[in-house]
Amino acid sequence: MPRDTFEDIVETFAFFDDWEDRYRHVIELGRAMPSLPESQRIPETKVEGCASQVWIVPEIAGTGPTARLTFQGESDAMIVRGLIAILHALYSGATVAEVLDIDAEAELARLGLHDHLSSQRSNGLRAMVGRIRGIARVTAGDGAGDGAGDRA
Repeated sequence: MPRDTFEDIVETFAFFDDWEDRYRHVIELGRAMPSLPESQRIPETKVEGCASQVWIVPEIAGTGPTARLTFQGESDAMIVRGLIAILHALYSGATVAEVLDIDAEAELARLGLHDHLSSQRSNGLRAMVGRIRGIARVTAGDGAGDGAGDRA
C-alpha cells in the first residue's frame, strides 16, 4: 500500500529539526526516482500550472473504480522531482477510488510543505495533484477532464 511509504516520509520528516534538513531530504527523494524517458516527456504528459517543467505518465492496471494507479514523473527542478516522489508515495498503487478519497492537502500538511514552499511551487503541487486526481476520475468513469480544477 502506498500509504506505508508516505508514512515513512512523514516519520523521517519528524526526525529532522529544521526545514533545511527536510528540504534536502525532498531533493534526495527526487534523486532516487528513475528518470522519465525523453520519449515520454511530451505535451500530453506535461502538467500545466507548474513553474518548472513537469511530466506525469500514468500506468493503470484494470478498469473502473478498482483500477490501480501508478505513475512515473519527471521535472527539470530537483525540488519538484522530490515533490513528485512524495506524491508517488501518497498515491501510487492505490485504486482510483482511493486516490479520489485521499485528502492530499491534509496529508501534505503533515509534512509542513505549505509553510516552506513558494507560492509558485505550491501552485505547481496543486496542479500535479489535480492531474493525478483527473486521471483517477476519468479511469473511475466519473467523467472527463484532466483535473485542472481539482485542489490539493
